[in-house]
Amino acid sequence: MKLASREVIIRTAEKSNIPWREMTKQVLESDVYELFDRIRDLNLVYPDYYLSPFHAYDEGNLSWLAAAEAEPATMSIAKRAIPDAGSIEEANQIVRGNWLNAVEEHHLKYSGNCQINDILDVGCSVGVSTRYLAEKFPSAKAVGLDLSPYFLAVAAHKEEKLSRKNPIRWVHANGESTGLPSNSFDLVSLAYVCHECPARAITGLVNEAFRLLRPGGTIALTDNSPKSKVLQELSPVLFTLMKSTEPFIDEYYMLDLEETMKQAGFVNVHSILTDPRHRTVTGTVPF
Repeated sequence: MKLASREVIIRTAEKSNIPWREMTKQVLESDVYELFDRIRDLNLVYPDYYLSPFHAYDEGNLSWLAAAEAEPATMSIAKRAIPDAGSIEEANQIVRGNWLNAVEEHHLKYSGNCQINDILDVGCSVGVSTRYLAEKFPSAKAVGLDLSPYFLAVAAHKEEKLSRKNPIRWVHANGESTGLPSNSFDLVSLAYVCHECPARAITGLVNEAFRLLRPGGTIALTDNSPKSKVLQELSPVLFTLMKSTEPFIDEYYMLDLEETMKQAGFVNVHSILTDPRHRTVTGTVPF
């Protein structure tokens, strides 16, 4: 079933003019491997849930194939969310633009005029969301953090081609226990991360974000919305295929994310549907 799901995902992406196989080939045939040892923390102990198969990869996110295919897979998320978009670029502008606007509006409303100077993107994968954040807030210093050194090597490889005033820093660490200093960020983002985690890990991620944020800082989580009519009306076949590649999706849907954030200490917790499939949930560290 996982293989069938994978084929459906690839075919759907390529029908939407996402050059999945070509993008994958470019990564696998690049010099990305040279960055791996520089980024990997040999002392990092992976949480048990992370060693589960994800997205039809037996090694989960700990493989070069998963890392090479991550960006086209991310592009297909936007196209599935906005199927009537005329292009992938238009779909991305809507999905990512609505998410970034929700983050910015929340911070402006509740931060007490605190500037966004330091950003942490937890579960950054190959850095797509991190780059969007860095472009939205160009004066800020951005850090992309992930458990997969393969993903981070691809992220660093893609970033090498860009000229940026504040280069993104990539950190190989567990988002539940980052080892980063307390009160050191103004924005912590988790984009499409929580649905891949068991409930206990989501709670750990939210608690760690609270520790890392300064007073007035903003947490922003964007992911599948349990209230999305599009997701609720998925055919049984598609829903079953999706579940076959997402081992913790049921735990995610059953968790009261807003209440979890409030219990961690966040105030001004709000959830909005930023596109037909996804919600963005934001909260503030009180002063």
